[in-house]
Amino acid sequence: MLLIQTADRAGFPNSPEFLWFFRSNKPATTLIRRLNANTRMQILLTGATGFLGNNLLRMLLDDGHAVTVTNRHSSDPRPLDGLNVETVQIDLTDPAAVSAAVQNVDLVIHSAAVIHLGWTRLAESREFNVGSTQMLAQAARRQNIRMIHVSTVDTLAAATRGQPCNEEHLEPAKPACSYVVSKRQAEAAMLEEVDAGLDGVIVNPGFMVGPWDWKPSSGQMMMAIAKGAGLFAPRGGCTAVDVRDVASGILSAIQHARSGERYILGGENLTYRELWSQMAKAVGKRPPINLTPRWANWAAGRTGDLWGKLTGKEPSIVNSANTTMGSLFHWYSSDKAERELGYQNGPVKDGLMDAWQWFQKHGYKP
Repeated sequence: MLLIQTADRAGFPNSPEFLWFFRSNKPATTLIRRLNANTRMQILLTGATGFLGNNLLRMLLDDGHAVTVTNRHSSDPRPLDGLNVETVQIDLTDPAAVSAAVQNVDLVIHSAAVIHLGWTRLAESREFNVGSTQMLAQAARRQNIRMIHVSTVDTLAAATRGQPCNEEHLEPAKPACSYVVSKRQAEAAMLEEVDAGLDGVIVNPGFMVGPWDWKPSSGQMMMAIAKGAGLFAPRGGCTAVDVRDVASGILSAIQHARSGERYILGGENLTYRELWSQMAKAVGKRPPINLTPRWANWAAGRTGDLWGKLTGKEPSIVNSANTTMGSLFHWYSSDKAERELGYQNGPVKDGLMDAWQWFQKHGYKP
C-alpha cells in the first residue's frame, strides 16, 4: 500500500544552496545549468531524510524536478517539512511495492542505506543494502529507466604510501565489517542488472560535511569536538567533501555519466588530524594535540568488542571495525568524475562552517 502526502516548498533564493553557489567559485555555466534545468523529470529518491539525500532532494526541487521520496513510518518528519514532494511509505525489499513505486518515473536515485561500521548486524545490512538495490535495479530495468546507485568509497581499496586510489582499485578490500561487505555486494547486484540491460550508474562519495545533517552524520564528530573531545585524532585520513558538491555531482551524473561506470565524488585528501583541526576551528575549540597511540586505538576497539559480546549490543563507534577503519587512509582521486561529469569540489572549511551554523540555527547542542 502506498501512502502519499504533499507539502509546500520554501523559496530558493533564501536557501543555503543559493548562497553556497556564489561562495564556492563555481563557473557561471554551472550556476546557469542548475538554475535552468534542461528537462523536468519525475524522480524516485530513496534516503531523502538522510544527510546526502536531503541535500540532493533540495537541489532536485530547486532545479524544477518533481520528486517522490520513499519514507518509513518511523522517519524524522523534519527533513521533509516545507518541501513540495510526494512521499511513499514502502518496504524497499518488497518486489511488488518497489515495482509499483517505479511506475511513471523517469529516474531512480537510490541513496538509502543501513550504515553500521561494526562486525554485527550483517544480516540486516545485507537484507536492506543488497535487497533494496536489487529490487530497485530490477524494477528500473523493466521500466527502461536510468538508476543511480549511491554507494561509498568504502567499497574501494584504501590508499597505500600516500597514493590516492581510483575507481579501478577494488582490492584489497577494507575490513569485512557489515557496511563494507553489504555495500560491495550491493554494487555487485547493481552491476548484474547493468549486464542484463539496466542503464545504471554508481557514485562513490567520500566523507561528507555540510548542512541539512539532521541525524546527525558527520555532525556527530563536530559535536564531540565542540564538547571538548578530539584531542587525540585517529591515525588515518579521508577524502573530505562538501555534501552539496556531491549532490551537484549526482545531478551531473543524471545526464552525463556512462552506464555501467562508477564515479568517485571526493574532495580534499586530509589526515583525520587535519580534518579535526578544521572542525575545531569551525566550532571554536582547541585542535588535536596528537594522534591516538596505536596501543590505545587497539585497546579501545577490543574493549568495545567485548562490551558488545557482554551486552548483546555492539557500540556503534567504539569497536575494532571502526577503529581499524579510522587507521586507514581513505584517499581518492575524483579525476574521472571531473573529466566526464564536470565534477568540482570547493574548500572543506566552507562546508564545515556552514554545517556548524546550520546546527546552531536548528537548535543542536554539543
